[in-house]
Amino acid sequence: MVSTEKAKQQAGVLATLQRNNKTIYVSLLIIISGFLLLGYVPGCQAYSAWVTPPVALFLGLIFALVCGQAHPNFNKKVSKYLLQYSVVGLGFGMNLQASLASGREGMEFTIISVVGTMLLGWLLGRKLLKVNGNTSYLISSGTAICGGSAIAAVGPVLKAKDSEMSVALGTIFVLNAIALFIFPVIGHALHMTQHEFGTWAAIAIHDTSSVVGAGAAYGEEALKVATTIKLTRALWIIPVALVTSLIFKSKGKKISIPWFIFYFVLAMVFNTYLLSTTPTGMAIGGAINGFARKTLTITLFFIGASLSRDVLKAVGVRPLVQGVLLWLTISVSTLAYIYLR
Repeated sequence: MVSTEKAKQQAGVLATLQRNNKTIYVSLLIIISGFLLLGYVPGCQAYSAWVTPPVALFLGLIFALVCGQAHPNFNKKVSKYLLQYSVVGLGFGMNLQASLASGREGMEFTIISVVGTMLLGWLLGRKLLKVNGNTSYLISSGTAICGGSAIAAVGPVLKAKDSEMSVALGTIFVLNAIALFIFPVIGHALHMTQHEFGTWAAIAIHDTSSVVGAGAAYGEEALKVATTIKLTRALWIIPVALVTSLIFKSKGKKISIPWFIFYFVLAMVFNTYLLSTTPTGMAIGGAINGFARKTLTITLFFIGASLSRDVLKAVGVRPLVQGVLLWLTISVSTLAYIYLR
């Protein structure tokens, strides 16, 4: 009887904590959104300026580590689609010709780095660290191409288990959060130009969200270069998934194609040949682009709020070591490419 009462009390305390955590989560989301919207109020732009992508990610991260995940399913779904809409919106502030030039310039190293990262990941993960085969392959794919999107596309083709997907996503996610904070700092310390940093971030940072966030934190030109090269790189999801199906004999498995990349290109075309030709059109394109940056900042809060202590525990040491070694290799090699070319 006593144990039953005690169990009820513990359940009641847990339910109260969960309600409080959800209240804190919603309050943080309202505060961040409110300050971002102050940017549209004359004279209040300064109050909005402090809510940068790294700050939003940090707030979400602190919440998740202290309180846990309040709305995991909501976080996952909203962050996925809001990121895609934000990236398409950024296309309304970019010129097609300039973006194509940036994409072509990083193409050679993109090809080399994708193939090299996949091979090095196999060597480190399977041969050296003895990481589970599927997990190692997923981490390599996420590092080589575009983080969680690549893992989500390759996982079903690989017939990966949910646990393997979770470990790979957790590994990439941890490194993404670190990259968004340290890359702009390193870039300034090395006196990198906007173009150099954009190229480095696009190739060396895993997820599109962190690439765009780091680029936005560094500068306007860095954002444009980073976004274009990263989305060009993301198209490698398709050939890598096809090769995976051949290697692992996964016939009939559906390949997830990142269609939002094509909408991003259409947005650039629309902006270059229609909106940019008139002052009114330029104002419209700028407004859409500006709003997309604000939704991207909110997206990073959602992503940070997904990185709970349970996610960190699930990763384990060896997969994390593989992810860090691959990340360091591609980061240093990209820096060498930028400075020695």
